Amino acid sequence: MSFRRAIPLFKLFTNTANYNRRVLCHTIPFSNSQKHFINFRYYSNTKELPDKVELLLSKIGKKSDIPQMSTTTERASTEIKEIFGSTYGVNYQLRWTEPPRSVLIVKKPFTESTDKALLEIANWLHESHPNINVIVEPEVAKKFENELPYVYVIPQECEDEYSRIVDFVVTIGGDGTILHVSSLFNRCVPPVISFSMGTLGFLLPFHVQHYKSALEDVIKGSVSLLLRMRLSCSMWNTEGKRISNDGIEIGDLQSMNEVNLHRGRYPHLTAIECFVDGQFLTDAVADGLIIGTPTGSTAYSLSAGGPIIHPSVQSLIITPICPRSLSFRPVLLPPNVKIQLRIGEESRAPTEVTVDGRVICMLDKGEWLEVQMSPYPIPCVNRIDEGVDWVKDINDLLKWNQNFVNKQLLIHGFV
Repeated sequence: MSFRRAIPLFKLFTNTANYNRRVLCHTIPFSNSQKHFINFRYYSNTKELPDKVELLLSKIGKKSDIPQMSTTTERASTEIKEIFGSTYGVNYQLRWTEPPRSVLIVKKPFTESTDKALLEIANWLHESHPNINVIVEPEVAKKFENELPYVYVIPQECEDEYSRIVDFVVTIGGDGTILHVSSLFNRCVPPVISFSMGTLGFLLPFHVQHYKSALEDVIKGSVSLLLRMRLSCSMWNTEGKRISNDGIEIGDLQSMNEVNLHRGRYPHLTAIECFVDGQFLTDAVADGLIIGTPTGSTAYSLSAGGPIIHPSVQSLIITPICPRSLSFRPVLLPPNVKIQLRIGEESRAPTEVTVDGRVICMLDKGEWLEVQMSPYPIPCVNRIDEGVDWVKDINDLLKWNQNFVNKQLLIHGFV
């Protein structure tokens, strides 16, 4: 097959998958001043990529359960959803109905170690499993165009294709990389396996040195999943219409850690009226409020004085940020409630909305933020025999409730 040369926005190469695809190539006009740029091949028809395969989830009971084979198998589907109370304390066994066809690899940016790991993992997947399409983000494909000539790229304006195409996701880096993956999937998220680079993190059960065995298990379907709850949030103006940004209406956004309403760079406290299912809860005069998930309970909410919550306990946390009242304490709510946070008339400046650290918009007086549990969780791959490493994490990472070690004991070698 021959290709026309053109200056692209992104590059998308075919691999040796057993699918008969027709790849279209667009030629983009350019001026004489642009001719010194390197030419890339640009393929826009991502509709030609196959749909992701169906999977089955079976509940995994504890080894002490009687009978031990008490599992419930759900129907085959390409979507992983959760409902209120459906996943309390439960891990799921992953089974593919047929071998997965596409994998998305996401790396932490601007680090040499993750660059090296991405190249190694992508090349291993391409050589060991040539029928699996390897997808990376546009900037990664552009950076490694010579090293990874076989990868696929989904343009930013076609991000909905991620949900249709990707069977599972590989992340390389810290916990923030998984938050970025969450932002790419505004609906159903495929299974996510996360590799650390030696640093500790709450969401990183595998070290990158063991990527071959871990990925083989994922491809075979020999892994367990923990469905980490997400939040769905929306912003509304005083007329009850959705907030727009540059003339574009902001739809529902998904959050893995927290949704934050904060005074931002303004020096004054903000006044926020809190409602739960339409019923008035309290007036909050503070730097802001955090609506967090159980996964996010060990993030910003914890720093603001919120409780630590097990990730499989479905709940919503309201945590105040530097409240004026000393009696304002964090509130834990059931997952089926809808929280409205309205900017009070006493506020002296706009209030900033952030979702997992991403600045979304500013809210003025009378405008409000609405938050509820999302039906689209993040299915995180765990070690199947060990389950969730939550207890180990809060001890190793947070040093939770650990006493200070006597320095004299350290000096004399007793510790």
